[in-house]
Amino acid sequence: MSKEVIDLLDALEQALRQLNVWSPSPPAPEALASSTPFCLDSMTCSQWLQWVFTPRMRALLERGALLPTGSDILSYAQVALPAEGLRSHDLMGVIAQLDQLMN
Repeated sequence: MSKEVIDLLDALEQALRQLNVWSPSPPAPEALASSTPFCLDSMTCSQWLQWVFTPRMRALLERGALLPTGSDILSYAQVALPAEGLRSHDLMGVIAQLDQLMN
């Protein structure tokens, strides 16, 4: 399963790059320190996917740890990404597949 998750994380990055929202610079440390779910108070959804979700998932895989269960990122993304002006069937598909793997 880890190969499948790595492939999906790579696809997530590619989809964000195609939408021109993949940033070379991280958000401020304060934004990354948010304790609000999905960093709602400090980041956009695309930023959270890039700077929080993807690195944490990769770190879990590198350690051989279990993936989180009960994921529902798609519900958040379906509301938050259009609010950013982002509409991408490919991106939503990748997020849906990640949710499915973690449920």
